[in-house]
Amino acid sequence: MTTVALVTGAAGGIGAAVVRLLEERGLRVVAVDRVATQRAGARVVDVTRQRDVDALVADVEASVGPIEVLVNAAGLLRSGPALDDGDDLEALVAVNVVGVAHVSRAVARAMVPRGRGVIVTVASNAAGVPRAGMAAYGASKAAATSWTKALGLELAQHGIRCNVVQPGTTRTPMLAGLGDQDAVVAAAVAGDPARFKVGIPLGRVAEPEDVAHAVGFLVSDEARHLTMHELYVDGGASLR
Repeated sequence: MTTVALVTGAAGGIGAAVVRLLEERGLRVVAVDRVATQRAGARVVDVTRQRDVDALVADVEASVGPIEVLVNAAGLLRSGPALDDGDDLEALVAVNVVGVAHVSRAVARAMVPRGRGVIVTVASNAAGVPRAGMAAYGASKAAATSWTKALGLELAQHGIRCNVVQPGTTRTPMLAGLGDQDAVVAAAVAGDPARFKVGIPLGRVAEPEDVAHAVGFLVSDEARHLTMHELYVDGGASLR
């Protein structure tokens, strides 16, 4: 039987790279995003709406097959000073935390009776390293990390693994939202001592495929003894 994977945030960037990789490895992927895509069988769902998420998972389980792999790649990136009321904290939490919880719960409830499954949440190295101008974003990714690892603790007895990938700066359309992409990339690589920001020791930012391969490892049998793990994919930017 072909393994079924559900990937959120699949319209572009890291999510799209994950979809391509899993399909290349023979998985049947259900691509999910809040915007329509040209991909056959893709679903349009807002992960912040629990009722819609529950309906999606029930439909996939009934019409496609049991979901064995879930990748939470849907995410929102906004920046702003911590003292600024316009830092989009509520919007970031809604997508990056509540959305992860909605989808993970719905899928995990179907996985538990089968006694198997893998869940991977794509968070950010900002979850573990303070970043000036990214208090809200980092907080949302830290919460998503903690939630996923706690879920992994509860689900371990059911044979379900839950891990987190922590990307650093990655060349995606989301990155372009922070300004001129070349300038943002150059600044990320160089670092900024005035803002207490370490650069990237490997001297490059990640491509979406770099993060996708980390996800691919964690959902594979090669990682069968890993759960509640955080895998940093940031070229050494977090010094860990």
